[in-house]
Amino acid sequence: MSSTLYIVSTPIGNLEDITLRALNVLKEVDLIACEDTRTSKKLLSRYQIQKPLTSYHEHNEIEKAKELLSLLQEGKSVALITDAGTPGVSDPGFRIVKLASENGIQVIPIPGASAAIAALSISGLPTSSFTFLGFPPKQNKKLIEYLERVKGYPETLIFYESPKRVIKTLEAITEVFGDRNASISREITKMYEETLRGFLSEIKSTLESRDSLKGEFVLVVVGDTREKADFDSKTIDDLLHYLKKEGHSLKDAVKQVATDSGVSKSKIYKKALQIWE
Repeated sequence: MSSTLYIVSTPIGNLEDITLRALNVLKEVDLIACEDTRTSKKLLSRYQIQKPLTSYHEHNEIEKAKELLSLLQEGKSVALITDAGTPGVSDPGFRIVKLASENGIQVIPIPGASAAIAALSISGLPTSSFTFLGFPPKQNKKLIEYLERVKGYPETLIFYESPKRVIKTLEAITEVFGDRNASISREITKMYEETLRGFLSEIKSTLESRDSLKGEFVLVVVGDTREKADFDSKTIDDLLHYLKKEGHSLKDAVKQVATDSGVSKSKIYKKALQIWE
């Protein structure tokens, strides 16, 4: 196991969701790098694993990656784990993987639980192809721009979101995407595990009716399955001129053309400004 970095997936809730291989690796490495040592100790204690621990999280990732590299170059073996799931997937990890691989250190994945895949598998939405998008931007303007960019993706889309922001994010997605079919899961593998399925507006309404929301959410949204016409620049201009002639406001025209063409609202808006002058 010398001079090897292991990327070890850990349970996302239920501590029994860990592989025998993961347990064996954690028992045999020289050092375990944890996102939060307090959280990881609960898992390690459950399986009577006693190994030196070191913290590796988003706030110390750059410097700690250099320290871990030095240990690996000395011939030590290191396992990287996060609080839940697979390191590097919306969690710290990619910097040490990049640094280790660039310096000739062997990096081996020890696969296991993933909240995104678990939620997708029970969503009832197409699974043959999907795009994982992680946590969307928090700032409203950036969120809308981000959603405009991905709304035309035909693949099923997977987002992570916090309980504090999930309703606002659902509202923004509905505004940009339209009222699509979706599934939302929380507390996966835990006692209060729950999955809601239906249109985005229905899911949002259900969550809004509750006094409080708890647990991280995984939102799965069906991709854009509409048949799109070939909208070149001239076609968009012609459509905007037509909508203006018919008495539509600039705002409504931009929204309609963006929806029909799959082109971002910002690009349509720039064209519309010239026409509505």
